[in-house]
Amino acid sequence: MKNILKDLKRRDHKRYLGGLDVFKYIGPGLLVTVGFIDPGNWASNFAAGSEFGYSLLWVVTLSTIMLIVLQHNVAHLGIVTGLCLSEAATKYTPKWVSRPILGTAVLASISTSLAEILGGAIALEMLFDIPIIWGAVLTTVFVVIMLFTNSYKKIERSIIAFVSVIGLSFIYELFLVKIDWPMAAEGWVTPAFPKGSMLIIMSVLGAVVMPHNLFLHSEVIQSHEYNKQDDSSIRKVLKYELFDTLFSMIVGWAINSAMILLAAATFFKSGIQVEELQQAKSLLEPLLGNSAAVVFALALLMAGISSTITSGMAAGSIFAGIFGESYHIKDSHSQVGVILSLGIALLLIFFIGDPFKGLLISQMVLSIQLPFTVFLQVGLTSSRKVMGQYVNSKWSSFVLYAIAGIVTVLNIMLLISELS
Repeated sequence: MKNILKDLKRRDHKRYLGGLDVFKYIGPGLLVTVGFIDPGNWASNFAAGSEFGYSLLWVVTLSTIMLIVLQHNVAHLGIVTGLCLSEAATKYTPKWVSRPILGTAVLASISTSLAEILGGAIALEMLFDIPIIWGAVLTTVFVVIMLFTNSYKKIERSIIAFVSVIGLSFIYELFLVKIDWPMAAEGWVTPAFPKGSMLIIMSVLGAVVMPHNLFLHSEVIQSHEYNKQDDSSIRKVLKYELFDTLFSMIVGWAINSAMILLAAATFFKSGIQVEELQQAKSLLEPLLGNSAAVVFALALLMAGISSTITSGMAAGSIFAGIFGESYHIKDSHSQVGVILSLGIALLLIFFIGDPFKGLLISQMVLSIQLPFTVFLQVGLTSSRKVMGQYVNSKWSSFVLYAIAGIVTVLNIMLLISELS
């Protein structure tokens, strides 16, 4: 007892990782997380749950594990080099390698923006009966204003608020349904490929492991300023970044899982296949009550707005990186990237006949581009010339290349299933 009292009087204890320190570094990961709880995910997850019940929950688990490894690795690239993935590719790889990959990454960001804007428009239609086209215009205008007038920190705070609303919405709705938890637990860990499920599997995969988020994370991690020449400073940021990534990705896993659980417990159980998000809201009303449907639409609106913001930032980062510059909304290259992504996506929405199908296909496009971005990223982080003493270990490189291989194989399986 005397020793404890004596120890309490000391003021020279070694400083360990503290809660306040962790919260100082929470933010970049949540910016990335909102990308995989976007409206494209909603479409993929509700399609998965309503058509196949709990059997595709394993895709969310696998995707999240892959995402944690990839996001942690690309954040290291940003911390160690002070460059985002696009800048590093431009600096360290030949143009014939970097330009095609970064070009397809810009196209992927357009596909992402399309899904995000469409989701916001669908939510506005649910809440206020605003036509999809006008809802898309309103969502785009609001996001452009936020992007061109807010700093990283203000956007981070907005995103954290949006993610909180989305998470609380699904926690509320899960309390209203009866979940078959033993079947859910089996679905989380047991791979299954029901007949006709490959498009949905690839949509869920592309919706979780999104290529534009790899570019975004390597950029926004640098918004927390540190001395890039000081080894101890770099190691400190690397340590805290792991907590940020783990926390943020687990939040995303929980929300994505909740979507499938909700769809499985309501629609699959009733033999109803969801083919549009508006249908999901209208079907929730008699099953769970009017308040649940409103909460559903409100969460979708938050998801649409916040994910469109991050999609625009990612496009600006990719486009600026092609010219060897970092993202800055006051810079013309970043501005052009943002406008290209959001503008082309908005234009495409005018020609989409089936918004729900458009959401699913947009997510599949992301999964097709993903292997190119992952192979590029792993090649850079496995290069001693790029990373110095922080280069990937042989084991890390093996795991990362294996992830790229898995995504490639799944893409081939999708192609075969679509042709057969």
